[in-house]
Amino acid sequence: MAQQKLILIVDDDHELSDGIRSVLETQGHKVIQARDGQQGQQLIYQQRPDLVILDMMMPRKGGYPVLEHFRDKKDAPPIIMITANEGSRHKAYAEYLGVIDYIRKPFAMERLLEAVDRGLNAPPPGDEPAPKAEKKP
Repeated sequence: MAQQKLILIVDDDHELSDGIRSVLETQGHKVIQARDGQQGQQLIYQQRPDLVILDMMMPRKGGYPVLEHFRDKKDAPPIIMITANEGSRHKAYAEYLGVIDYIRKPFAMERLLEAVDRGLNAPPPGDEPAPKAEKKP
């Protein structure tokens, strides 16, 4: 059996967070939760999750300051941002800060699970193979 992956959910919406946790646990993952970005950032350092699901808008500290903090850190986990915000500039900024996916609420759980699978199976930053040079005839 594959090693259990640790996923951190950072979201102040208890109902949504608990629902995501339940689904991820049925998929065989270990899940921890934080209710704001400040607590989430601490748990990233303390627990070293394999993946983070991060809400954009939360009290005390939202998702963007967390993304900005981890942007240039080589050991940062892959982060999926979830949000009810519709703005395309917000999505572009999140992608600039390095999210592996940006999912707008409400979303189908299958959509989130696909992003989680991609995030957990992606090579760590810096481990991607170099593009192959094309041979000229």
